[in-house]
Amino acid sequence: MSQEWTKQDPAAKRESEKYDNPVPSREYILEFMAKWGAPISHDELCTNMQVTDEDSYNAVMYRLKAMCRDGQLMSNRKNEFGILKQMDLVTCRVIGHRDGFGFAAPEKGSDLFLSARQMRQVFDGDKVLVQPMGKDSRGRREGKIVEVLEHKTTKLVGRFRGDKGFGHLRSENQRITQEIIVLGDPDSELRYVNNQLVVVEITQQPSKHNLAQAKVVEVLGDHMAPGMEIQVAIHNYDIPEIWPESVLKQIADLQPEVDKSAKAGRIDLRHLPLVTIDGEDARDFDDAVYAEPKKSGGWRLWVAIADVSHYVMPNTELDIEAHKRGNSVYFPDFVVPMLP
Repeated sequence: MSQEWTKQDPAAKRESEKYDNPVPSREYILEFMAKWGAPISHDELCTNMQVTDEDSYNAVMYRLKAMCRDGQLMSNRKNEFGILKQMDLVTCRVIGHRDGFGFAAPEKGSDLFLSARQMRQVFDGDKVLVQPMGKDSRGRREGKIVEVLEHKTTKLVGRFRGDKGFGHLRSENQRITQEIIVLGDPDSELRYVNNQLVVVEITQQPSKHNLAQAKVVEVLGDHMAPGMEIQVAIHNYDIPEIWPESVLKQIADLQPEVDKSAKAGRIDLRHLPLVTIDGEDARDFDDAVYAEPKKSGGWRLWVAIADVSHYVMPNTELDIEAHKRGNSVYFPDFVVPMLP
């Protein structure tokens, strides 16, 4: 494919008018690389385009780097360049590690190692586009984040370090190790001091060159306060503990007694002395048993399970909220229920 670029590049005249040391145009470089079909080094590109003088040789490198910055090209660990759309890119989910590095987990295949430098621009759980970069010095398959497709973290709980509302936050989530700048709001009624646990809302996501920024939206209090670990877990795992108004409105008219119409087609077993199998400190009582000896020998056992489906009709606000929650979440002395 070795051909003098000035005879092949449709924009050669334009380049010669703009620069003292003209180089192949971006259009021609993209066209050449598309035909080449694989990553190519700067030296190999110049050889094939017959770029011979030193100034033009160096200028080509500047152009390649500019095309990388603009998202047209990408370079790999071997300093080879290729068209971004043709590179072997993988959509992954970021998994952070407490030591600052992380992993890019694709839907299929093994994870790619992300250095602490790569992790500066993302949080645990973010969706990213990653380029496999070969193996690092320890033999781990390494990846380079090309683009952040989706930021998953919008709120965080952590310990505030600073004064007068300004400072930084250290997340209580061990998978998020990046420092987060906390910008004070003089109009806010929230008051918090150094070393208190707070909930922040991310106002600016992290990037290659900038730390994430956030504002305090809730003050939890002293990190040693009783029960604080439960509040931290609820916020870290985004466990919904407040019922939407639409759900509360739907259940407002429910009565303790079962309506007569609901008994149709059912057998009334209220005469049986059923005993709950839930412990004294259980958060809900929805299972019960009763057993009695049979005259012919053996035992007859009744197992009673609460029929919550009677109250949760398909596609109602209650049904939709239950689907979102999926299950009840139990803590030592507290429960976040799936149903109110």
